[in-house]
Parts: sequence; C-alpha cells; structure tokens
Amino acid sequence: MAKVAALQMCSSHLVSENLAMAAKLIAEAKANSAELVVLPEMFAAMGLKEQDKLKIKEKYGDGLIQNFLAEQALKNNIWIVAGTIPISTQTENKARASCLIYNNQGVVVARYDKIHLFDVTLSARESYFESSTIEAGNNIVVLDTPIGKLGIAVCYDIRFPRLFAGLHELGAEIIAIPAAFTMKTGAAHWELLARARAVENFCYVIGACQGGTHTSQRQTYGHSLIVDPWGKIMTELNESKPGVIYADIDLKYLADIRKSIPLHPKL
Repeated sequence: MAKVAALQMCSSHLVSENLAMAAKLIAEAKANSAELVVLPEMFAAMGLKEQDKLKIKEKYGDGLIQNFLAEQALKNNIWIVAGTIPISTQTENKARASCLIYNNQGVVVARYDKIHLFDVTLSARESYFESSTIEAGNNIVVLDTPIGKLGIAVCYDIRFPRLFAGLHELGAEIIAIPAAFTMKTGAAHWELLARARAVENFCYVIGACQGGTHTSQRQTYGHSLIVDPWGKIMTELNESKPGVIYADIDLKYLADIRKSIPLHPKL
C-alpha cells in the first residue's frame, strides 16, 4: 500500500502567500509519509476578479509557480499533482487551466488542461464564466505513478461521467480531482459526485479543495475527501481551513472489486 495526501487551502490573490502555505502543507504531507500529494484548483491564486489569472499566467516549462513546484517535489522527494495554474496559449487574452504532475525528481511527467469550463448562473447575484479567460483542453490523461495508474480531472469535470469512463478505459486506478466548488453546489453535490465517480469506475478518488472565504469574498465549500473504490469516504476535512488528509491506496483491494463486478461492458 502507498499513502496519498490531499491538501486543502483557502488561497488569496497573493501568489507568494499561497506558495508559502502550499510549501508548509507539502512538507507536512511528506513528514507523514505521503508519496503523492494533490493540490487544489487555483492553489497559487484566487484572484480578486476573473481577469487576474491572466496576470500570473506562465509559459509552459518556466515561471515562478512552475519552478516552485519542481523545487518542492525534489526537496520533499514526493510526487505532486499541482492543482491548476494558468498556462499561456496562443490566444493572448486566454490561458489554459493546467494541472501539471511532477515526479519526485521535480520533472513534469504529464499535463492535463481542464476540459469542462464553469460557465453557470447560480442566482441573480452569483454567476461564473470561466470561458471568458480560460481556453478548454481536449485531451484526457492517465499516467503511471508509484502508487498506480493515475487519471486527472478538475472540479466541474466531475459532472461528466463519460470523461471518467474514458479514464477508466485507459486504465486509471486512482483519479485526482483538484477543485474549488461553490458553497451552494458543493453542499448539494460534491460528496455525491465524488462517490458516484468512484463507484462507477471502481477507482480511488482524491478530491483536494479550496475551502473558506477568499480575499475576493468568494466562498468555496472545502470538504476535501478521499473515496475508496466501493464508494466509502476514507477521510474528509470538514472544516473550512487549510489542512492535509491522508489515505492508503490498496491496489489489491481495487483489483478484487473489479474482478467481482466487471464494469463498462460494450453496448
């Protein structure tokens, strides 16, 4: 078995402040023997307004945030699923919401660009149009890691079962989901969807969340959790504050479940 960790943060608009918090939590995870850690969506900055993410976007392969992540992975000898950061595209006024995966040598071994963008109107006072600054990705990602085959999804992606079926078909055994759910949708659907995606695909699900009231006054739900392939919540952070949760990944247990109940038969 291998231990994994999910970090919960309440990121501000200040990159330096958020990187300091992330470094502290990554070190804590390593001190507790985690081999892989998952950071939340937008861990490096939750801007005061939507356009702020374009001010900190980086060219893929270089930049303050990417250099920090590489350093932390190497320093702590740990794999990092780096939430999302804005990565430049050919479109000047857009970025990709990119989840970079670093191995324990500080090398990027995979990149997933968020596919499903959060364009919603929850009420007359609360709406989000992620596509105003973010360009959608179009490739799904599964990679080999020391803890098993890892698939990646981000926040709003969790509502689209076909994406997760595709991850399963590519061999995913664990799915990491960096997230920043709203209070309204989080309270109603976060746990339900995380457990559903785990059971539908008999995968471990690691949900690393933003949680609390941010400097923009936006509120996120938190409740980072790790779910086993049978849909059981192994651990959850119920408080809206930074913290780390842990669970052990047991691939034999997963294999036994998959053997007993085959999934995704051909239509």
